[in-house]
Amino acid sequence: MYYSYFEIFSVGIGPSSSHTVGPMRAAKRYVENLYARGLFDQVSSLEITLYGSLALTGIGHGTVKAIVYGLMGLEAEAVNPEIPYVNAVEQDKIIHLDQKVAIPFDLEKDVIFDKKTFLPEHSNGMRFKSFDKEGNLLLEEVYFSVGGGTIARQDEIARRIERPAYNIPYDFNSFKELREICEKESKTIAEIVYANECAIHGREKVDEGIMKIYRIMQNAVDRGMKAEGVLPGGLNIKRRAREIYRRLEEKFITNDYDPLQIIDWINLWGFAVAEENAAGGQIVTAPTMGSAGIIPSVSRYFERYAHVKSPFGKEEGIKVFMLTASAVCSLYRTNASISGAEVGCQGEVGVACSMAAAGLSAAMGGNLAQIENAAEIAMEHNLGLTCDPVGGLVQVPCIERNAMGAVKAVNSARLALRGNGRHFVSLDSVIKTMFDTGRDMQNKYKETSLGGLAINVATC
Repeated sequence: MYYSYFEIFSVGIGPSSSHTVGPMRAAKRYVENLYARGLFDQVSSLEITLYGSLALTGIGHGTVKAIVYGLMGLEAEAVNPEIPYVNAVEQDKIIHLDQKVAIPFDLEKDVIFDKKTFLPEHSNGMRFKSFDKEGNLLLEEVYFSVGGGTIARQDEIARRIERPAYNIPYDFNSFKELREICEKESKTIAEIVYANECAIHGREKVDEGIMKIYRIMQNAVDRGMKAEGVLPGGLNIKRRAREIYRRLEEKFITNDYDPLQIIDWINLWGFAVAEENAAGGQIVTAPTMGSAGIIPSVSRYFERYAHVKSPFGKEEGIKVFMLTASAVCSLYRTNASISGAEVGCQGEVGVACSMAAAGLSAAMGGNLAQIENAAEIAMEHNLGLTCDPVGGLVQVPCIERNAMGAVKAVNSARLALRGNGRHFVSLDSVIKTMFDTGRDMQNKYKETSLGGLAINVATC
Protein backbone atom coordinates (compact mmCIF):
# COMPACT_ATOMS: atom_id res chain seq x y z
CA MET A 1 0.00 0.00 0.00
CA TYR A 2 1.46 3.34 -1.04
CA TYR A 3 1.78 5.99 1.67
CA SER A 4 1.85 9.62 0.61
CA TYR A 5 4.71 11.99 1.34
CA PHE A 6 2.22 14.09 3.32
CA GLU A 7 1.21 11.13 5.49
CA ILE A 8 4.79 10.29 6.29
CA PHE A 9 5.87 13.89 6.91
CA SER A 10 3.10 15.60 8.87
CA VAL A 11 3.26 18.57 11.22
CA GLY A 12 2.37 18.05 14.85
CA ILE A 13 3.09 18.95 18.44
CA GLY A 14 5.65 16.91 20.41
CA PRO A 15 6.65 14.81 22.14
CA SER A 16 5.21 11.71 20.43
CA SER A 17 3.44 11.03 17.16
CA SER A 18 1.82 7.81 18.39
CA HIS A 19 1.08 9.04 21.92
CA THR A 20 0.30 12.70 21.20
CA VAL A 21 -0.64 13.33 17.57
CA GLY A 22 -2.50 10.03 17.12
CA PRO A 23 -4.72 10.38 20.22
CA MET A 24 -5.42 14.00 19.28
CA ARG A 25 -6.61 12.94 15.84
CA ALA A 26 -8.65 10.08 17.29
CA ALA A 27 -10.43 12.39 19.76
CA LYS A 28 -11.18 14.88 17.00
CA ARG A 29 -12.52 12.17 14.70
CA TYR A 30 -14.72 10.86 17.52
CA VAL A 31 -16.26 14.31 17.94
CA GLU A 32 -16.82 14.51 14.18
CA ASN A 33 -18.62 11.16 14.33
CA LEU A 34 -20.89 12.50 17.07
CA TYR A 35 -21.87 15.24 14.63
CA ALA A 36 -22.35 12.76 11.79
CA ARG A 37 -24.76 10.66 13.87
CA GLY A 38 -26.71 13.66 15.12
CA LEU A 39 -25.60 13.02 18.71
CA PHE A 40 -23.37 16.01 19.42
CA ASP A 41 -26.01 18.18 21.10
CA GLN A 42 -27.04 15.32 23.42
CA VAL A 43 -23.59 14.78 24.95
CA SER A 44 -23.57 15.46 28.68
CA SER A 45 -20.47 13.53 29.78
CA LEU A 46 -17.46 11.66 28.40
CA GLU A 47 -15.28 8.73 29.42
CA ILE A 48 -11.94 7.90 27.78
CA THR A 49 -9.95 4.77 28.58
CA LEU A 50 -6.31 4.35 27.55
CA TYR A 51 -4.82 0.88 27.19
CA GLY A 52 -1.37 -0.70 26.99
CA SER A 53 1.47 1.59 26.05
CA LEU A 54 -0.78 4.65 26.00
CA ALA A 55 -1.75 3.97 29.62
CA LEU A 56 1.75 3.13 30.78
CA THR A 57 3.60 6.08 29.23
CA GLY A 58 0.77 8.45 28.35
CA ILE A 59 1.52 10.91 31.15
CA GLY A 60 5.10 11.46 30.02
CA HIS A 61 4.13 11.50 26.36
CA GLY A 62 1.41 14.14 26.75
CA THR A 63 -1.48 11.85 25.77
CA VAL A 64 -4.06 13.49 28.04
CA LYS A 65 -3.12 16.92 26.73
CA ALA A 66 -3.50 15.65 23.18
CA ILE A 67 -6.95 14.19 23.85
CA VAL A 68 -8.10 17.51 25.29
CA TYR A 69 -6.90 19.24 22.13
CA GLY A 70 -8.78 16.75 19.96
CA LEU A 71 -12.01 16.93 21.93
CA MET A 72 -11.84 20.71 21.54
CA GLY A 73 -11.61 20.23 17.78
CA LEU A 74 -8.08 21.61 17.44
CA GLU A 75 -5.70 20.69 14.61
CA ALA A 76 -2.09 19.79 15.48
CA GLU A 77 -0.78 22.32 12.97
CA ALA A 78 -2.75 25.14 14.56
CA VAL A 79 -2.22 24.46 18.28
CA ASN A 80 -0.39 27.23 20.10
CA PRO A 81 1.65 25.51 22.86
CA GLU A 82 1.74 28.81 24.77
CA ILE A 83 -2.03 28.75 25.39
CA PRO A 84 -2.85 26.76 28.58
CA TYR A 85 -5.82 24.79 27.20
CA VAL A 86 -5.26 21.84 29.51
CA ASN A 87 -4.71 23.95 32.64
CA ALA A 88 -8.11 25.53 32.15
CA VAL A 89 -9.80 22.13 31.81
CA GLU A 90 -7.91 20.86 34.85
CA GLN A 91 -8.93 23.79 37.04
CA ASP A 92 -12.52 24.25 35.88
CA LYS A 93 -13.29 20.56 35.28
CA ILE A 94 -15.12 21.65 32.15
CA ILE A 95 -14.25 21.06 28.51
CA HIS A 96 -15.66 22.97 25.55
CA LEU A 97 -16.45 20.16 23.14
CA ASP A 98 -15.40 21.31 19.65
CA GLN A 99 -15.05 24.74 21.32
CA LYS A 100 -18.86 25.03 21.27
CA VAL A 101 -20.55 23.14 24.10
CA ALA A 102 -19.32 23.17 27.71
CA ILE A 103 -19.68 19.84 29.53
CA PRO A 104 -18.24 18.53 32.82
CA PHE A 105 -14.88 16.81 32.32
CA ASP A 106 -12.62 15.77 35.19
CA LEU A 107 -9.24 14.65 33.90
CA GLU A 108 -8.61 12.54 37.00
CA LYS A 109 -11.89 10.65 36.80
CA ASP A 110 -12.96 10.74 33.16
CA VAL A 111 -9.62 9.66 31.68
CA ILE A 112 -8.90 6.11 32.82
CA PHE A 113 -5.44 4.53 32.57
CA ASP A 114 -5.87 0.76 32.18
CA LYS A 115 -2.23 -0.27 32.48
CA LYS A 116 -2.87 -3.99 32.62
CA THR A 117 -4.88 -4.41 29.43
CA PHE A 118 -3.30 -4.64 26.00
CA LEU A 119 -5.97 -4.76 23.33
CA PRO A 120 -5.17 -7.55 20.83
CA GLU A 121 -5.10 -5.34 17.73
CA HIS A 122 -2.36 -2.93 18.86
CA SER A 123 -0.58 -1.71 22.01
CA ASN A 124 -1.82 1.89 21.55
CA GLY A 125 -5.55 1.52 22.17
CA MET A 126 -8.10 4.06 23.39
CA ARG A 127 -11.85 3.84 23.98
CA PHE A 128 -14.17 6.84 23.74
CA LYS A 129 -17.65 6.86 25.31
CA SER A 130 -20.23 9.63 25.49
CA PHE A 131 -23.43 9.74 27.54
CA ASP A 132 -26.58 11.85 27.60
CA LYS A 133 -27.90 13.60 30.73
CA GLU A 134 -29.73 10.43 31.83
CA GLY A 135 -26.50 8.44 31.61
CA ASN A 136 -27.43 6.53 28.46
CA LEU A 137 -24.55 5.54 26.18
CA LEU A 138 -24.61 7.58 22.97
CA LEU A 139 -21.53 6.43 21.06
CA GLU A 140 -18.66 4.09 21.88
CA GLU A 141 -15.64 3.81 19.58
CA VAL A 142 -12.21 2.22 19.95
CA TYR A 143 -9.23 3.69 18.12
CA PHE A 144 -5.60 2.70 17.75
CA SER A 145 -2.63 4.97 17.20
CA VAL A 146 -0.55 2.85 14.83
CA GLY A 147 2.52 5.08 14.39
CA GLY A 148 3.52 8.37 12.85
CA GLY A 149 0.28 10.00 13.99
CA THR A 150 -1.84 7.62 11.90
CA ILE A 151 -4.99 6.23 13.52
CA ALA A 152 -7.37 3.39 12.73
CA ARG A 153 -10.74 2.56 14.27
CA GLN A 154 -11.22 -0.95 15.62
CA ASP A 155 -13.19 -2.16 12.60
CA GLU A 156 -10.56 -0.68 10.27
CA ILE A 157 -7.51 -2.13 11.98
CA ALA A 158 -9.16 -5.54 12.09
CA ARG A 159 -9.19 -5.38 8.26
CA ARG A 160 -5.76 -3.67 8.24
CA ILE A 161 -7.37 -0.66 6.59
CA GLU A 162 -6.34 2.89 7.43
CA ARG A 163 -7.85 4.46 4.32
CA PRO A 164 -8.78 3.55 0.71
CA ALA A 165 -5.87 2.95 -1.66
CA TYR A 166 -4.77 5.92 -3.74
CA ASN A 167 -5.35 6.08 -7.48
CA ILE A 168 -1.72 6.50 -8.52
CA PRO A 169 0.31 5.70 -11.65
CA TYR A 170 3.01 3.72 -9.81
CA ASP A 171 1.97 1.46 -6.96
CA PHE A 172 4.59 -0.66 -5.21
CA ASN A 173 4.66 -2.85 -2.12
CA SER A 174 8.31 -3.86 -2.02
CA PHE A 175 11.64 -2.46 -3.03
CA LYS A 176 11.86 -5.17 -5.67
CA GLU A 177 8.66 -3.82 -7.26
CA LEU A 178 9.88 -0.23 -6.93
CA ARG A 179 13.19 -1.06 -8.57
CA GLU A 180 11.43 -2.83 -11.47
CA ILE A 181 9.17 0.21 -12.01
CA CYS A 182 12.16 2.56 -12.00
CA GLU A 183 14.03 0.41 -14.51
CA LYS A 184 11.01 -0.03 -16.78
CA GLU A 185 10.09 3.67 -16.75
CA SER A 186 13.69 4.94 -16.72
CA LYS A 187 12.87 7.05 -13.69
CA THR A 188 14.48 7.62 -10.30
CA ILE A 189 12.74 6.76 -7.04
CA ALA A 190 12.17 10.48 -6.45
CA GLU A 191 10.54 10.85 -9.87
CA ILE A 192 8.22 7.90 -9.19
CA VAL A 193 7.13 9.36 -5.83
CA TYR A 194 6.73 12.83 -7.36
CA ALA A 195 4.43 11.46 -10.08
CA ASN A 196 2.34 9.64 -7.46
CA GLU A 197 2.07 12.74 -5.28
CA CYS A 198 1.00 14.90 -8.22
CA ALA A 199 -1.71 12.36 -9.04
CA ILE A 200 -3.00 12.53 -5.45
CA HIS A 201 -2.59 16.21 -4.60
CA GLY A 202 -1.84 18.12 -7.79
CA ARG A 203 1.51 19.52 -8.91
CA GLU A 204 1.13 22.94 -7.29
CA LYS A 205 0.44 21.57 -3.81
CA VAL A 206 3.24 19.04 -4.13
CA ASP A 207 5.83 21.58 -5.27
CA GLU A 208 4.90 23.90 -2.42
CA GLY A 209 4.46 21.17 0.17
CA ILE A 210 7.77 19.35 -0.26
CA MET A 211 9.82 22.38 0.65
CA LYS A 212 7.31 23.65 3.22
CA ILE A 213 7.79 20.43 5.19
CA TYR A 214 11.55 20.77 4.85
CA ARG A 215 11.49 24.37 6.09
CA ILE A 216 9.41 23.44 9.16
CA MET A 217 11.97 20.73 9.93
CA GLN A 218 14.84 23.17 9.64
CA ASN A 219 13.00 25.76 11.74
CA ALA A 220 12.91 23.17 14.52
CA VAL A 221 16.69 22.78 14.17
CA ASP A 222 17.19 26.54 14.47
CA ARG A 223 14.87 26.89 17.48
CA GLY A 224 16.51 23.96 19.22
CA MET A 225 20.01 25.41 18.80
CA LYS A 226 18.94 28.65 20.48
CA ALA A 227 16.70 27.36 23.29
CA GLU A 228 17.99 26.71 26.78
CA GLY A 229 16.65 25.54 30.12
CA VAL A 230 15.35 22.29 31.59
CA LEU A 231 13.03 19.97 29.67
CA PRO A 232 9.59 19.37 31.23
CA GLY A 233 8.60 16.10 32.84
CA GLY A 234 10.55 15.81 36.09
CA LEU A 235 13.83 14.23 34.98
CA ASN A 236 15.48 17.67 35.12
CA ILE A 237 17.27 17.05 31.83
CA LYS A 238 19.02 20.21 30.72
CA ARG A 239 18.98 21.13 27.05
CA ARG A 240 22.42 20.57 25.53
CA ALA A 241 22.09 21.76 21.92
CA ARG A 242 22.70 25.44 22.65
CA GLU A 243 25.95 24.72 24.50
CA ILE A 244 27.16 22.35 21.76
CA TYR A 245 26.38 25.07 19.22
CA ARG A 246 28.27 27.70 21.22
CA ARG A 247 31.37 25.51 21.43
CA LEU A 248 31.29 24.70 17.72
CA GLU A 249 30.99 28.38 16.84
CA GLU A 250 33.90 29.10 19.19
CA LYS A 251 36.04 26.52 17.40
CA PHE A 252 35.17 28.12 14.07
CA ILE A 253 36.16 31.60 15.29
CA THR A 254 39.45 30.39 16.74
CA ASN A 255 40.14 28.21 13.68
CA ASP A 256 40.52 25.16 15.93
CA TYR A 257 40.75 22.46 13.24
CA ASP A 258 39.19 19.11 14.02
CA PRO A 259 38.85 16.54 11.19
CA LEU A 260 35.77 15.00 12.84
CA GLN A 261 33.96 18.28 13.50
CA ILE A 262 31.28 17.50 10.89
CA ILE A 263 30.10 14.71 13.20
CA ASP A 264 29.68 17.26 15.98
CA TRP A 265 27.42 19.34 13.72
CA ILE A 266 25.34 16.30 12.78
CA ASN A 267 24.99 15.46 16.49
CA LEU A 268 24.01 19.05 17.24
CA TRP A 269 21.22 19.15 14.66
CA GLY A 270 19.83 15.82 15.85
CA PHE A 271 19.90 17.05 19.45
CA ALA A 272 18.26 20.36 18.56
CA VAL A 273 15.15 18.80 17.01
CA ALA A 274 14.86 16.02 19.59
CA GLU A 275 14.99 18.56 22.42
CA GLU A 276 12.37 20.72 20.70
CA ASN A 277 10.18 17.64 20.43
CA ALA A 278 10.70 16.77 24.11
CA ALA A 279 9.67 20.32 25.00
CA GLY A 280 6.39 19.97 23.05
CA GLY A 281 7.39 22.16 20.12
CA GLN A 282 6.16 22.06 16.52
CA ILE A 283 7.81 19.10 14.81
CA VAL A 284 7.46 17.11 11.60
CA THR A 285 6.98 13.36 11.98
CA ALA A 286 9.93 11.71 10.22
CA PRO A 287 8.51 9.11 10.40
CA THR A 288 7.62 9.62 14.09
CA MET A 289 8.26 12.39 16.57
CA GLY A 290 10.52 10.28 18.73
CA SER A 291 12.83 9.97 15.71
CA ALA A 292 12.12 13.39 14.21
CA GLY A 293 15.69 14.71 14.51
CA ILE A 294 17.36 12.31 12.08
CA ILE A 295 15.98 13.44 8.70
CA PRO A 296 16.47 17.18 9.47
CA SER A 297 20.01 16.55 10.68
CA VAL A 298 21.11 14.46 7.70
CA SER A 299 19.41 16.76 5.18
CA ARG A 300 21.13 19.75 6.77
CA TYR A 301 24.42 17.87 6.47
CA PHE A 302 23.67 17.54 2.75
CA GLU A 303 22.69 21.20 2.46
CA ARG A 304 25.71 22.45 4.42
CA TYR A 305 28.50 20.13 3.29
CA ALA A 306 27.63 17.46 0.73
CA HIS A 307 25.57 19.26 -1.93
CA VAL A 308 28.70 20.51 -3.71
CA LYS A 309 29.33 16.94 -4.90
CA SER A 310 25.70 16.25 -5.79
CA PRO A 311 24.68 16.08 -9.46
CA PHE A 312 21.41 17.79 -8.50
CA GLY A 313 22.70 20.83 -6.63
CA LYS A 314 21.31 22.07 -3.32
CA GLU A 315 17.55 22.65 -3.68
CA GLU A 316 16.85 19.88 -6.18
CA GLY A 317 19.03 17.58 -4.10
CA ILE A 318 16.87 18.29 -1.03
CA LYS A 319 13.75 17.33 -3.01
CA VAL A 320 15.38 14.11 -4.20
CA PHE A 321 16.43 13.39 -0.61
CA MET A 322 12.96 13.92 0.84
CA LEU A 323 11.03 12.07 -1.88
CA THR A 324 13.35 9.06 -1.76
CA ALA A 325 13.14 8.93 2.05
CA SER A 326 9.35 8.99 1.73
CA ALA A 327 9.38 5.98 -0.61
CA VAL A 328 11.51 3.96 1.82
CA CYS A 329 9.19 4.78 4.72
CA SER A 330 6.19 3.68 2.64
CA LEU A 331 7.79 0.24 2.40
CA TYR A 332 8.27 0.01 6.16
CA ARG A 333 4.69 1.09 6.81
CA THR A 334 3.37 -1.40 4.26
CA ASN A 335 5.37 -4.41 5.39
CA ALA A 336 6.30 -3.74 9.01
CA SER A 337 5.61 -0.88 11.43
CA ILE A 338 6.89 2.51 12.54
CA SER A 339 5.35 2.23 16.00
CA GLY A 340 7.66 1.88 18.99
CA ALA A 341 4.76 0.34 20.90
CA GLU A 342 4.52 -2.41 18.28
CA VAL A 343 8.13 -3.15 17.27
CA GLY A 344 10.37 -1.12 19.58
CA CYS A 345 12.63 1.78 18.68
CA GLN A 346 13.94 -0.05 15.60
CA GLY A 347 10.62 1.00 14.06
CA GLU A 348 11.24 4.66 14.88
CA VAL A 349 14.94 5.56 15.03
CA GLY A 350 15.78 2.53 12.86
CA VAL A 351 13.33 3.47 10.12
CA ALA A 352 14.33 7.16 10.24
CA CYS A 353 17.98 6.13 9.92
CA SER A 354 17.14 3.91 6.93
CA MET A 355 15.10 6.68 5.28
CA ALA A 356 17.85 9.25 5.77
CA ALA A 357 20.55 6.93 4.44
CA ALA A 358 18.52 6.23 1.30
CA GLY A 359 17.67 9.91 0.84
CA LEU A 360 21.28 11.02 1.19
CA SER A 361 22.50 8.32 -1.21
CA ALA A 362 19.94 9.39 -3.81
CA ALA A 363 20.75 13.09 -3.39
CA MET A 364 24.43 12.29 -3.93
CA GLY A 365 23.62 10.57 -7.22
CA GLY A 366 23.62 6.98 -6.01
CA ASN A 367 22.08 4.34 -8.26
CA LEU A 368 19.16 2.09 -7.26
CA ALA A 369 21.44 -0.61 -5.87
CA GLN A 370 23.43 1.89 -3.79
CA ILE A 371 20.25 3.50 -2.43
CA GLU A 372 18.90 0.10 -1.41
CA ASN A 373 22.25 -0.82 0.09
CA ALA A 374 22.36 2.37 2.19
CA ALA A 375 18.82 1.82 3.50
CA GLU A 376 19.43 -1.81 4.45
CA ILE A 377 22.79 -1.09 6.11
CA ALA A 378 21.12 1.55 8.27
CA MET A 379 18.34 -0.76 9.43
CA GLU A 380 20.52 -3.85 9.69
CA HIS A 381 22.48 -2.12 12.46
CA ASN A 382 19.38 -0.96 14.31
CA LEU A 383 17.72 -4.39 14.47
CA GLY A 384 16.49 -5.20 17.95
CA LEU A 385 16.66 -1.61 19.21
CA THR A 386 14.28 -1.42 22.17
CA CYS A 387 11.99 1.42 23.20
CA ASP A 388 12.52 1.92 26.94
CA PRO A 389 12.03 5.63 27.72
CA VAL A 390 12.98 6.60 31.24
CA GLY A 391 9.97 7.99 33.07
CA GLY A 392 7.84 7.49 29.96
CA LEU A 393 9.39 10.67 28.54
CA VAL A 394 10.85 11.14 25.05
CA GLN A 395 14.16 12.27 26.53
CA VAL A 396 16.42 9.44 27.76
CA PRO A 397 17.69 7.72 25.65
CA CYS A 398 15.63 9.21 22.82
CA ILE A 399 17.47 12.52 22.34
CA GLU A 400 20.89 10.93 22.02
CA ARG A 401 19.45 8.22 19.78
CA ASN A 402 18.45 10.88 17.27
CA ALA A 403 22.03 12.12 17.11
CA MET A 404 23.44 8.61 16.86
CA GLY A 405 20.86 7.67 14.22
CA ALA A 406 21.79 10.68 12.09
CA VAL A 407 25.51 9.88 12.20
CA LYS A 408 24.78 6.23 11.42
CA ALA A 409 22.64 7.25 8.42
CA VAL A 410 25.46 9.36 6.97
CA ASN A 411 27.93 6.52 7.49
CA SER A 412 25.54 4.00 5.87
CA ALA A 413 25.19 6.23 2.82
CA ARG A 414 28.94 6.70 2.56
CA LEU A 415 29.55 2.95 2.80
CA ALA A 416 27.01 2.30 0.04
CA LEU A 417 28.33 5.06 -2.23
CA ARG A 418 31.90 3.80 -1.86
CA GLY A 419 30.77 0.44 -3.25
CA ASN A 420 29.30 -0.54 -6.59
CA GLY A 421 25.87 -1.36 -5.20
CA ARG A 422 26.37 -5.10 -4.83
CA HIS A 423 25.14 -6.27 -1.45
CA PHE A 424 24.12 -9.52 0.19
CA VAL A 425 21.05 -8.44 2.20
CA SER A 426 18.06 -6.94 0.38
CA LEU A 427 16.03 -4.08 1.84
CA ASP A 428 12.87 -6.20 1.62
CA SER A 429 14.47 -8.95 3.72
CA VAL A 430 15.73 -6.52 6.36
CA ILE A 431 12.25 -4.93 6.61
CA LYS A 432 10.72 -8.37 7.18
CA THR A 433 13.44 -9.16 9.73
CA MET A 434 12.73 -5.94 11.60
CA PHE A 435 9.02 -6.78 11.81
CA ASP A 436 9.71 -10.37 12.92
CA THR A 437 12.14 -9.09 15.54
CA GLY A 438 9.55 -6.62 16.79
CA ARG A 439 6.92 -9.32 17.15
CA ASP A 440 9.38 -11.51 19.07
CA MET A 441 10.39 -8.64 21.38
CA GLN A 442 8.91 -8.71 24.87
CA ASN A 443 6.24 -6.06 25.52
CA LYS A 444 8.29 -4.49 28.30
CA TYR A 445 10.75 -3.27 25.65
CA LYS A 446 8.06 -1.69 23.47
CA GLU A 447 7.31 1.80 24.81
CA THR A 448 5.94 0.68 28.17
CA SER A 449 8.78 1.89 30.45
CA LEU A 450 8.62 -1.52 32.16
CA GLY A 451 12.07 -2.72 31.11
CA GLY A 452 15.59 -1.77 30.07
CA LEU A 453 16.86 1.69 30.93
CA ALA A 454 13.43 2.71 32.17
CA ILE A 455 13.76 0.50 35.26
CA ASN A 456 17.53 0.26 35.65
CA VAL A 457 18.80 3.79 35.23
CA ALA A 458 17.64 4.94 38.66
CA THR A 459 19.57 2.13 40.40
CA CYS A 460 22.80 2.43 38.44
